[in-house]
Amino acid sequence: MALEEKIKELKELREKARLGGGEKRIEAQHKKGKLTARERLEILLDEGSFEEFDMFVSHRTHDFGLEKQSFLSDGVVTGYGTIDGRLVYVFSQDFTVFGGSLSEMFAQKICKVMDKAMKVGAPIIGINDSGGARIQEGVKSLAGYAEIFQKNILASGVIPQISAIFGPCAGGAVYSPALTDFTIMSKNTSYMFVTGPKVVKTVTGEIVDEESLGGAMVHGSKSGVTHFIADNEEEGILLIRKLLSYLPQNNLEDPPLAVCDDPIDRLEDSLNELIPENPNKPYDVKDVIHAIVDYNEFLEVQRHFAPNIITGFARFNGMSVGIVANQPNYLAGVLDINSSRKAARFVRFCDAFNIPIVTLVDVPGFLPGTAQEYGGIILHGAKLLFAYGEATVPKVTVILRKAYGGAYDVMGSKHLRGDINYAWPTAEIAVMGPRGAVEVLNQKEIASIENSEEKTKFIQQKEDDYRKKFANPYVAAKYGYIDDVIEPRNTRFRIIRALQSLATKKEVNPPKKHSNIPL
Repeated sequence: MALEEKIKELKELREKARLGGGEKRIEAQHKKGKLTARERLEILLDEGSFEEFDMFVSHRTHDFGLEKQSFLSDGVVTGYGTIDGRLVYVFSQDFTVFGGSLSEMFAQKICKVMDKAMKVGAPIIGINDSGGARIQEGVKSLAGYAEIFQKNILASGVIPQISAIFGPCAGGAVYSPALTDFTIMSKNTSYMFVTGPKVVKTVTGEIVDEESLGGAMVHGSKSGVTHFIADNEEEGILLIRKLLSYLPQNNLEDPPLAVCDDPIDRLEDSLNELIPENPNKPYDVKDVIHAIVDYNEFLEVQRHFAPNIITGFARFNGMSVGIVANQPNYLAGVLDINSSRKAARFVRFCDAFNIPIVTLVDVPGFLPGTAQEYGGIILHGAKLLFAYGEATVPKVTVILRKAYGGAYDVMGSKHLRGDINYAWPTAEIAVMGPRGAVEVLNQKEIASIENSEEKTKFIQQKEDDYRKKFANPYVAAKYGYIDDVIEPRNTRFRIIRALQSLATKKEVNPPKKHSNIPL
């Protein structure tokens, strides 16, 4: 065969591989409002940067008539490219080939790019759109899943791992995204569950559809499984590009420094009037975040889940930071099971990837009640405590208003190795709120007053006394637990100076195989 013919054959095979399961199946994919595996990568990666591996791989199964059905690439497109010029490894599952079902060779292709990403220290991005294990391959497909899981586990905390769910992701397939750092789902076209609606009905008798069982909003607001919800696939893919801009390539590097001409000494006078005079009145902590970060830009993580705590990424003078903030607008910013889990995982991610943590505190305590106690609030609250105490990255904390009881300790306090701890003049740092403290400390006197008006007056007087004596930042500042009480409008400048001073921070935990975080 002449060289020309061989090149022609190569080009024909490439064209065949790029068609996946064929034009009819591509059309069916588009009708569902979904992009193909390759179209997704075109949007994700810088133009012309994609280098594909294993285009000519096909399955090697001869059971159930599969020997008569063979497609090049075998249902997953793998390789590497760049995002804003930075190297990333990718795999994109192709629903047009056997419904994106995972086979032995499919899994080997994914494992290969994961190994390469680990060797060179680059993020791995997986786009999931699969009907699950390829049943015809039996245990080989199950083995393939487990091998991917093992690589996810070893890569955890070494390179950033991001999963996009742009179609079905069911059964064993769900555990790989669950092991990765961030998961993105698109509305109406993606869903995740361990067992589908038919199995649920058979086993429990419960009737539920795919969207209600494992749709984007379910996992975004109820389970907390997904971190971002996109209106469509294109938005989801652009979100991945945005997210990566805040992250380093691996755990041995620092996040990229962005060019910033937003003045570091920009004063925000609105912050001086933000906190209501009535300590029980809410306000939106996102107003504080947007006011102090570069260009008012904040990428919120898990926006719909446990909204009583806010987590996300921003920049201060071009430096990438993770922000954790209590949200007085929802449940008064109280800490509960879900908010503790959400914030703990975010803090641990930031610590693993050298991203400083800025904490904004306004927390009245932990949520009381049997539902929380039976659900293990003690263990879940301990996760957040553990995450902050274990973190060795720079930690800057600003107490805006309430910091009561154990919740004061948990939220990046000086005692959990907070590096620089500030408070606004409105800060109330105490064992408990004035009303609760007065009722405990003056129990007998309150009981002895029969006249209700006199009782109310007495309680109010004692509350005022308590507030003056304890519910202010100066008692904590007296003991050095607060490094400085700052004017709210100067917050941006003080945080940036703090982060600059901590840029060369070195702190090492005792040597160990690994910690045993309360799970």
